[in-house]
Amino acid sequence: MQGVPEQFIDERDCASFRHLEHLPGVELYHAHISRYAFEPHTHEAFGIGAIELGAERFRYRGTQYVAPACSVITMNPDELHTGEAETADGWRYRMVYLEPDLLEEVTGTRHWWFSDVMRRDAARSGQLCQLIYGLWNTDDPLAQKGLLLDLIDTFRPFARHAQQRAEAAHRFARVRDYLHDNYMRALTLDELAGVASLSPWHFQRQFKAQYHATPHQMLMAIRLWRAKAFLTRGMPAAEVAAATGLVDQSHLTRAFTRRYGITPVRYQKQVVRR
Repeated sequence: MQGVPEQFIDERDCASFRHLEHLPGVELYHAHISRYAFEPHTHEAFGIGAIELGAERFRYRGTQYVAPACSVITMNPDELHTGEAETADGWRYRMVYLEPDLLEEVTGTRHWWFSDVMRRDAARSGQLCQLIYGLWNTDDPLAQKGLLLDLIDTFRPFARHAQQRAEAAHRFARVRDYLHDNYMRALTLDELAGVASLSPWHFQRQFKAQYHATPHQMLMAIRLWRAKAFLTRGMPAAEVAAATGLVDQSHLTRAFTRRYGITPVRYQKQVVRR
């Protein structure tokens, strides 16, 4: 079946990515997933999209959600989440991932944030799908930038900004920063606990309570997000594995596939224009 990633067990599962040459900081995604279950992963970008068909079950901030057709999805950067089918025929959806700096540059508004991850809104859901489809299918830079602005205006009413929410710093912020700064090497629980000035097991319990994920799960999510960036630059998969602190290319392939539903090599073929 043409277009189905080779790593999916069920032929009804497929996923495609696209980057836009003239819009760095934008990643487009379209998938139909029936049997695959995505492990916890993250995006260091805002994830905005809509469910076109079926329903998805996912965990976000420690809560289980079911998003049926006509749902709008608004995910904040660096939030771990899962994904699996809620209905027998799976779910079809479109997403756009927007880097925070790009979103601020395009809108002139800082500190974007979404308090709710999903909403039932048939009109906006349909608009988002049409706009993401339009971005995917045009190579005209001027048209792309116009579509991007229309897309942002569509989900803007759901967003909050700095003046609308308290952004209290918590004690694990420096641990998360440490993971981002040291993802390329082996880390230990004792080392991370030391950053937080806590005993190892107490630290791990508190970390999971804060982020709804273990330190290792967050580290792997960061590594795989970095891997996507390296692959986008054309770096060979074997080198990407070494650069992200993974054992070898096989380890990269297994981990990347579990989280994104596509092998690193196929992902690179889709997003890098030769």
